[in-house]
Amino acid sequence: MGLCGQAGRHSSAGTELGSTKMPTVKYQRGDMVMGRWPGSSLYYEVKVLHFDAKSQLYTVIYKDGTELELKEQDIKSAAGFQSRPRSRSRSRSPGRRRSRSRSPARTTRPSCTAAAVAAAAITESTPPSRSDAKLKDSFEVRLIPPTKASENNGNKKHEKKEDNEPANKVNEKSEPEKNQSRYNLRRRKDDGDGKAEVKAEQLEEKEAKMAAAAAPPSVSLDFGGKLGAYFWLLFLPAWVLFLVLKVNQEDPSLANFPPPWPPLESFWDAKALGFVVLWILFQVLLYILPVGKLSEGMPLRSGERLKYRTNGFFAMVVSCVAVAAAVQQGADLTYIHSHFLQLAVSSFLISVLLSSYLYLRSGRAAAEQLALGGSSGNVAYDFFKGRELNPRIKYFDLKFFCEMRPGLIGWCLINFALALTEMKRQGLEAPSHAMILVNLFQLLYVADGLWNEEAILTTMDLMHDGFGFMLAFGDLVWVPFTYTLQAYYLVSRPTPLSPPALAAIVTLKLVGFYIFRKSNSEKNAFRRNPSDPQLSHLKTIPTATGRSLLVSGWWGVVRHPNYLGDLLMALAWSLPCGFSHLLPWYYMIYFIILLVHRDSRDMSECRRKYGSAWDEYCRTVRYRIIPRVY
Repeated sequence: MGLCGQAGRHSSAGTELGSTKMPTVKYQRGDMVMGRWPGSSLYYEVKVLHFDAKSQLYTVIYKDGTELELKEQDIKSAAGFQSRPRSRSRSRSPGRRRSRSRSPARTTRPSCTAAAVAAAAITESTPPSRSDAKLKDSFEVRLIPPTKASENNGNKKHEKKEDNEPANKVNEKSEPEKNQSRYNLRRRKDDGDGKAEVKAEQLEEKEAKMAAAAAPPSVSLDFGGKLGAYFWLLFLPAWVLFLVLKVNQEDPSLANFPPPWPPLESFWDAKALGFVVLWILFQVLLYILPVGKLSEGMPLRSGERLKYRTNGFFAMVVSCVAVAAAVQQGADLTYIHSHFLQLAVSSFLISVLLSSYLYLRSGRAAAEQLALGGSSGNVAYDFFKGRELNPRIKYFDLKFFCEMRPGLIGWCLINFALALTEMKRQGLEAPSHAMILVNLFQLLYVADGLWNEEAILTTMDLMHDGFGFMLAFGDLVWVPFTYTLQAYYLVSRPTPLSPPALAAIVTLKLVGFYIFRKSNSEKNAFRRNPSDPQLSHLKTIPTATGRSLLVSGWWGVVRHPNYLGDLLMALAWSLPCGFSHLLPWYYMIYFIILLVHRDSRDMSECRRKYGSAWDEYCRTVRYRIIPRVY
């Protein structure tokens, strides 16, 4: 996976609090105004709670209790929203009205709160005519504020509920009595032309999708913003180069700094470049074979669901067979160890070329195809973060392919080659116990990821991050050439392990893997089908978006149980290398930093999206990654 997806976003200028001149506040506390729902062009009636002079943001509360921070340009005076006169035609029952002219300028009724964006996005465009008079359709939005955790009843036919980044589907067939703590969009049909009703419904659904896709993207910047993008573009390649040169030293201690700089010609090898290209093309061939399941991704902003060929485990098995056959025919895989630097440089060049292609092609992508937060207007930032969410060449998904194929399977190939190199250099008939543990542990990790490849479709990388240099470099360079440092270290420094130490390390790995797999499986199953009867025991907190947050099961212990399992596995990968040097512990240190950063991104994004429901979630699940032991 990518730099922030394997193993793995947000600034505004404001007036200082100490300023002697207070800024002009347009809206005062208690004012009832119209606030734009983030990510849409729809406004709803809100109440101003307070104004932060430092951030220049208004805190407002919607009718359902959702609190958000809005900029002044996202707030309008309620007087500017004049409701249109009622249609002269009477409805059959009190309180019901016929559908009106569809006009993009028309606002929804204030009673439709922020939570009903998907329903309120259905607008009207043409004046009523005699033929339209036959359409006696209306929409009823039922709002029940989400405040308490509710049981997830798998037998109820309500809309889908998920924990952090789920799909949001509105079930039009459910009854209000069976859909408490949800926003229910229910069509009420009068007598009329059935064909016209179906046609109108299809038109309204299409207009809703277009409105959602046309919503202005967020421009909050991650990783230090525009200046940070320049830093990471330079630092990441330099850091990988430093690690590769460092691990190749006879004494890789930090005191032995800087590592000797090799001649420039030693960085390049045409054969190494050909080897990398051949490996990627081989994985492309395995990916496009009509083998394996066609899995459906999560809904995009346009409502579309992309299909993915999830045959990663098949590709791994075929790759292992091909490598074994090559070794049997006399292929010398120790070439990978002796040309580790050249292979890393070749992979870096390919990642730069791929990133350049992705950035150039994103200029022709439609607005709804761009990732939120990946279109800042700054070339360096957009190149680094990635602009297009799902770049495809016909049905070949570039991001999905790179996330799970060449780098991950290449990681295992490099580890195997390093084990052969250890045997050759140390004169061993079999790899050392430490080398065997590192190879098996990481092989299990990769095999598990590819076996459960469908689960990646619900991750942050696939659902939200654009495909740019960050992910391309992470997939093709960072993963295969930094996650293999433990095996590379053991080539020249085999570490003896006693039977008790072996048993303890294996136990630690199995415990971490169990937590990691069970928690991820629970999350993915809930995202895919929250109505599954097997998940009916789980408690959830509904949110104003129509989605839900898990507060029981593995996700009721800590907010990121999968991170906890990952940390335990990372520790098991480093322990076989001993404590003589810090370098083989690099992955453990890096992973802790990565998880802390990712956790802060999750907190910021979820608080923006879920408002008061997220605060309730944080009070319910107090511990973030590691639970407190009493």
